[in-house]
Amino acid sequence: MDFWYSLGSLIAGLAIGGFLGFYFTKRKFEKELRENPPINEKMIRAMFLQMGRKPSEAQIRQIMKSVNANR
Repeated sequence: MDFWYSLGSLIAGLAIGGFLGFYFTKRKFEKELRENPPINEKMIRAMFLQMGRKPSEAQIRQIMKSVNANR
């Protein structure tokens, strides 16, 4: 009887720990992405300037819109 109780407790603890670990890791990752987006307008301007082009605001907004739509 003690064996089955121990095994059940172990499985329940692993399931709860796995769920909580997944939940908090996901929240932390999403918070980091909100605070530090992978690409911003300044980076887009720098890429255009490296290609030898002066981007218009409309082009930058269009690229940012397509980046945000693909998330």
